[in-house]
Amino acid sequence: MTLPSGSFDPARTPSLFWSVYPSVMLPMYMAVQDQTIVASALPAIAGSLGEVERISWVVVAYLVAATIAAPVYGYLGDVFGRRKLMFLALGLFMASTIMCSFAPGILWLAGARALQGLGGGGLMALSQALIGEIVPPRQRGHYQGYLATVATVAAVLGPVVGGFMTEHFGWRSVFLFNIPLILLALLLVFRIPVRATPAARREGFAFDTQGLFYFVGFVVPVLIALEQARRFDLSAAALVVALLALGVASLLLLLRREKRATSPLLPIDMFRQTAIWKANALAICHGATLTPLVAFLPIYFRVAHGASASETGMLLLPISLFIGLGSIITGRLITRTGLTMIWPTIGLAGAALSFVAFALSLVHLELRWLMAILGLASFFLGTVMAVVQVTVQTEAGRKFVGAAAGSVQFSRTVGAAFGTALMASVLFATLSATDPEAASLFARIINFGPSALDTFSGARRAIVEAEIASAFRAAFLLMVLFTGTGFLLAATNPSRRV
Repeated sequence: MTLPSGSFDPARTPSLFWSVYPSVMLPMYMAVQDQTIVASALPAIAGSLGEVERISWVVVAYLVAATIAAPVYGYLGDVFGRRKLMFLALGLFMASTIMCSFAPGILWLAGARALQGLGGGGLMALSQALIGEIVPPRQRGHYQGYLATVATVAAVLGPVVGGFMTEHFGWRSVFLFNIPLILLALLLVFRIPVRATPAARREGFAFDTQGLFYFVGFVVPVLIALEQARRFDLSAAALVVALLALGVASLLLLLRREKRATSPLLPIDMFRQTAIWKANALAICHGATLTPLVAFLPIYFRVAHGASASETGMLLLPISLFIGLGSIITGRLITRTGLTMIWPTIGLAGAALSFVAFALSLVHLELRWLMAILGLASFFLGTVMAVVQVTVQTEAGRKFVGAAAGSVQFSRTVGAAFGTALMASVLFATLSATDPEAASLFARIINFGPSALDTFSGARRAIVEAEIASAFRAAFLLMVLFTGTGFLLAATNPSRRV
């Protein structure tokens, strides 16, 4: 069935959930999970393929490619239709997944992961945009709440699933695991209603090749620089500065280009709207809070509480549960009341207070009480992303709904990379000020995992573990900065309801 542009039949709203949601949920789940699922498999991959010094490329290649792909798919989807591009993204994701599973070396695997990221970034952006295309604004909160839950659960479960698959079936099974899911997703996409794209959107369209070139020149060096900064390799300091300079220069050229382009990759006029740029900045703050939380909590649990890898995975599950609960409740509140920014305004105030409590009590309270505080903070963080997507897509309008969805995905990814690098830097700087040897050990933990602790033994190890655990107080106070900034952005956003 084909729906004309801008049309919607209210009588079909109840049935749309089952015809639309499964079709966008599964692609979103696969794309987000593949960002984190290889984390637990990296030691096994390095042991099998060698070239340990290049193992981080397996993660960085996917992140960089997915970040580039999200706005591009959103841009093309606005012109040629998202359903067709969803098939293209799934096909690319499947082909690259097979390439990953049979990779003979690290370079092959990193290249295949880059292709997988090009597909995965499209799946994330298109899933969000399809909801904005098919569902009316007032009902989008319901869908976006569930989709935000899926994304969070996928990110948290990724390392758990990856560790289980690697331990029992080998690291190649981490990729082969996706094949039946992709085939099911292809079948489900056929259920998505076809929306007729106006011919006027294609007339005079010229792909913004120069804009894409500058965009790649901005994203690639900045993300690589943040990844290098997170590893505390002082010998790479000059490289980090050079990469950041290249990124800034490319960004300036990109902005100048997009002001003149006939069919700009990034519609600058859209980002001039206060509601849109503040919502995207809110997505940056959310990514800068949640991703470092998931990335560094396993280290904290291992060092401060002696949790094993499997126990750590179980301790992360309540985070995804409560974020999901917060997202679902927020989505329902949007649909019932039409109110939007009031929910993250309240939620981020609560999250900031929760992180203050966590930071001040982490060396005093038992683990169960710390988990209760984290659960509360996670619930409050769940109030954000559904509101951000609904706000940006509504303010952008149907003409730019894909570009809007892509911009949110891009903003959140950049925030995640920035927040992770900054949190690692705070931890390293705090330790360096008190115990340089503990700081050096922490850098090894970042690069090689908690097994680096095994190089210490006896009383010295206990002292170092206590110092690292204490340093997390400053790191969690950084979460207060991100959530507090997000609170101000939500409180001052002029878009208050749909």
